[in-house]
Amino acid sequence: MTRRIVLIAAGIIVGIAIFAVGLLFFAVLLTYPRLPSLEALTDYRPKIPLRVYTADNVMIGEFGEERRAFVPIDKVPAAMKQALLAAEDERFYSHGGVDYIGVLRAMLGNIVSGHSQSGASTITMQVARNFYLSNEKTFTRKFNEALLSFKIEHNLSKDQILELYINQIYLGQRAYGFATAAQTYYGKPLDSLTIAETAMLAGLPKAPSAYNPIANPARAQLRQRYVLRRMHELRFITDEQYRQALDEKTQTKRGTASAFSVHAEYVSEMVRQMMVERYKDAAYTQGFKVYTTLDSQQQTAAYDAVRKGLTVYDARHGYRGPEGFLDPALLQAGKEEQLIDALEGVEDAGEFRLGVVRQATPKAVIAQLKSGEEIRVEGDGLRFARFALSDKAPQTSRIRAGALIRVRQGEKGWQIAQLPQVEGGLVSMDPQNGAIKALVGGFDFNRNHFNHVTQAWRQPGSSFKPFVYSSAIERGVTPATLINDAPLVIDPQEIGGQRWEPKNYDGRYSGMMTVRDALTRSKNLVSIRILQAVGPQYTQQFITRFGFPPKNHPAYLTMALGAGSVTPLQMAEGYSVFANTGYRVPSYFIDRIESDRGQLLARMQPEVAGQNAKRTLSARNAFVMTSMMQDVVRFGTAAKARVLGRQDLAGKTGTTNDAHDAWFAGFSPHLVAVVWIGFDQPRSLGGTETGGAAALPVWIDYMGIALKNAPETTLQIPEGIVTQTIQTERGARNEYFYAEFQETNPELGLGSGNAATQPLEEIKEQLF
Repeated sequence: MTRRIVLIAAGIIVGIAIFAVGLLFFAVLLTYPRLPSLEALTDYRPKIPLRVYTADNVMIGEFGEERRAFVPIDKVPAAMKQALLAAEDERFYSHGGVDYIGVLRAMLGNIVSGHSQSGASTITMQVARNFYLSNEKTFTRKFNEALLSFKIEHNLSKDQILELYINQIYLGQRAYGFATAAQTYYGKPLDSLTIAETAMLAGLPKAPSAYNPIANPARAQLRQRYVLRRMHELRFITDEQYRQALDEKTQTKRGTASAFSVHAEYVSEMVRQMMVERYKDAAYTQGFKVYTTLDSQQQTAAYDAVRKGLTVYDARHGYRGPEGFLDPALLQAGKEEQLIDALEGVEDAGEFRLGVVRQATPKAVIAQLKSGEEIRVEGDGLRFARFALSDKAPQTSRIRAGALIRVRQGEKGWQIAQLPQVEGGLVSMDPQNGAIKALVGGFDFNRNHFNHVTQAWRQPGSSFKPFVYSSAIERGVTPATLINDAPLVIDPQEIGGQRWEPKNYDGRYSGMMTVRDALTRSKNLVSIRILQAVGPQYTQQFITRFGFPPKNHPAYLTMALGAGSVTPLQMAEGYSVFANTGYRVPSYFIDRIESDRGQLLARMQPEVAGQNAKRTLSARNAFVMTSMMQDVVRFGTAAKARVLGRQDLAGKTGTTNDAHDAWFAGFSPHLVAVVWIGFDQPRSLGGTETGGAAALPVWIDYMGIALKNAPETTLQIPEGIVTQTIQTERGARNEYFYAEFQETNPELGLGSGNAATQPLEEIKEQLF
């Protein structure tokens, strides 16, 4: 009887087993053909962001929803592979997609613990889930996952599967794949990680948020130690390596994902716009690498120079008061979340940190930074804002509890500062081929996306005079031509408006003076008389040789004072014609575009002076004008630049009417740089602010670094130039003339007066 019961029971069990196997076979037969195609795996195309680099391979920008970098399996360090196998799937190279031993162990563990704590997912199953399935914990999903894993194992090699896993898995901080995670968490490439750092990253796939070494360092370390122990047990690392890794203090990289070592946000945005225009949405997912023409050292020098120049200008005009005020009650204990909400949208701006004042007296200010750190400002750190700490200061500008202020670290500790309201821009380019070496479009890109180098149309003021003088040289005016610096009243018809009585900047007049001296000292009345003689229409057409559209510079006498509209980039291109001896060289900022695998997709073919660029100005005109602009730097309105200790610098200051704009455009044969400073809504920079006071110091700071290793170059006298020795107030000097215009062209009606033929005493005696 007992035997019969056993046989019946065994039969039932066998029947159930056969039924289960049959049911499983039927399910497999039904499900397998419906599994998705493996095209996404066999033709793997991860969403890799657009990345932007300087010419010397420093990353300056990244655009895309996912931060990802593809790394081939043969480039993955052995330690990284071993750490992953130890953490996720030690029998990866021996199972067929499902680790049955792991499944049994997981089932036993779950039964013993009384709840689900392990799913026994292999690396292959995780690849299947990441590419095709959801994360829902259902039997159907697990079944499909197992079948898909078998299909993957049948079609791909183990190394191919591991490569997909290493590049696709999400690891927190917007980072996909271990190559990107290495940069995100440690700021280094995958092959530079230590064993301890490798183990930390290998612990992330299980739970990227819970084991994030930045957000949850304690839990991340526990997971890291588990991975190291498994690596040691599997003999992937030695006893000594294990001990060293346990003792190592890993240092994660702090800061946001958009923080790059070189500030070139305006150029990165220019690249982004161009790439989207060319490739549409694919620009953000195909992993394009764009190499710009920027030099990272020069870009940093330009960024620092602009920030310093605008800050120094702003400091000259005093402290305006706090940026705003919060309810002091938000500073009380327990109100931390409300304080964070109140500060939403108000960010640090580089070294200018945001602080909320907790307590303020004339002797000290205690403030809390946005990071939560509490700081104390005292002594010299209060000097800039001393009046705002007085009881007599208006409530709207007084520093008190709840006030939002800016602070920054100085040599002697924290000091009160403020963000400049004034804006500025700097652009430099190689005059030989047009490559932009540095571009700073404003004080802070995060505060103001408007690119003042390419988008700001402003009056150039006196920095435009060299183009007017160049047209005059071509018509037969010489550097030694004598012109009267005397008051002038202009007929309304000559300027397209009302009666005009122009004046020199300083309100003084010097009588008869040479053209060279007039440019050196930026004499407005001489410039106007030159344009009168040459003709505004002629000059309007002549300036097209430098790339200036005639429509932006009406043919009136006001052109002599730079009343047209230009951008700083246009000015840099225009001055490049002088610097490269007469060739029109368009600027460009992208050198080449590569695919994510390094395949060249496009490369710029620049126009090069002396090769394929068009000559638009004679070499002798460029020589004479450069010679005169060198005097501007040596003796004139840009004499501050002598601090650079070079003899091959030339340029021109510019200050517009009512000091709305301050300019300096200058160059050496190696580099052209233009600086502009002004307010977005044009208003006076201040009665004493000029191109020489506000813009020139920025140019000097930048060029001091940019030209540090550039050799000095002596101007070579071109054919068609005659040299004569003349007497000037500074003594005898060589002056340069066109061979056919050794005296002023009489057709211009300026008389035949040249300093070369007129005694110095007679010149001095001539009055208005």
